Amino acid sequence: MTSETRVDASGLDARERFAQDLRTARELHPEGPLSQTELARRARTSKTTVSRVENGVGPVPPTLPVLFDQIFRTDGHFKRLYEEAVASSFPALYRRRMALEKTAVAVWEWSPTIVPGLFQTGAYARALLRRGDPRAGEEEIGALVGARLARQDLLRGASPPVVRLIICESVLGRRVGTAEVMRDQLAALLAHTQRLTTRIQVLPLDAEPHLLIDSPITLLTTPQHQTYACVEAFRTAAIIEDVEQVRNALRAYDELTSEALSARDSAALIREKLDTW
Repeated sequence: MTSETRVDASGLDARERFAQDLRTARELHPEGPLSQTELARRARTSKTTVSRVENGVGPVPPTLPVLFDQIFRTDGHFKRLYEEAVASSFPALYRRRMALEKTAVAVWEWSPTIVPGLFQTGAYARALLRRGDPRAGEEEIGALVGARLARQDLLRGASPPVVRLIICESVLGRRVGTAEVMRDQLAALLAHTQRLTTRIQVLPLDAEPHLLIDSPITLLTTPQHQTYACVEAFRTAAIIEDVEQVRNALRAYDELTSEALSARDSAALIREKLDTW
């Protein structure tokens, strides 16, 4: 247990309380005890997932807390516990995500807001990190930028992963740093399109609404052919392993791919936007 993990009077952290309270809610359900199978059916998940959550194995799938609150009428209790558990475990989750990324044979990313870290220039990353933590010292910011750029080593290795990136067209016009920073960043994206193992596509602004419209996601496939879905938000993160949820994420990503511009047309649009900065 890290020093960042908060515990209650019973000595349980938020993830442990989530597991304990879920077992209790299921067993004391007003209409009679619910089996794990019945709870899974009502929450539209698998019995295996319910069992893992109740036994504190792995992270809680992000879609379940709200559903549990609806099923047990707990007025946001499970949602609050989930948010607390995720916030306290973020550093460990981030380290695990980086470990998965380093050994991945395939990296598929979708970003609706910014150029993802694997493709950022140092100046672009610095501008983002500086705005994210204006009180941080230059040495601290420099270390964070260095760590972010070091991630890109996997793209230059002897056996780089197959990388697919889809970004919203708005990313190309959203200023991060100065105009020069944006020109260099878009030029770097164009350079990445020349890699045989990398494909970059742009989702046009007039594309149809989709499941991932406001949710960045990274899909990492290991050498053992297991795929993980990594999602992040403000001070929260999750690594989704549930097979059904990952399958849904892959399906949503595939739909994005079909809606996005071709790699050639995307490169042309990036080049056109570069000239406007």
